[in-house]
Amino acid sequence: MSDHSHGSAKSTVFVENDRVIVTEWRFAPGANTGWHKHGHDYVVVPLMDGKVRLETPTGPAHAEMKAGVPYFRHAGVEHDVINANDTEYAFIEIEIK
Repeated sequence: MSDHSHGSAKSTVFVENDRVIVTEWRFAPGANTGWHKHGHDYVVVPLMDGKVRLETPTGPAHAEMKAGVPYFRHAGVEHDVINANDTEYAFIEIEIK
């Protein structure tokens, strides 16, 4: 993720090179990434089933996430991602440079 304010979720970068950035995001209940704008196309791979709340410029939204089912988004997405579960939630994010 790029240009994000500091949220309470924990990020661990596993790979960063001239082609990709692979980051694991772990969220305690209610934790968030912080408001950010994606500077690259990216793929998210949920590590478990769960729900996230997205704060966006057009208002809040919710997304159901399924373990192992990836999704793709183009650069330019702006949001804050919040764990909407009563337990820890995690996903892998792969930014494509």
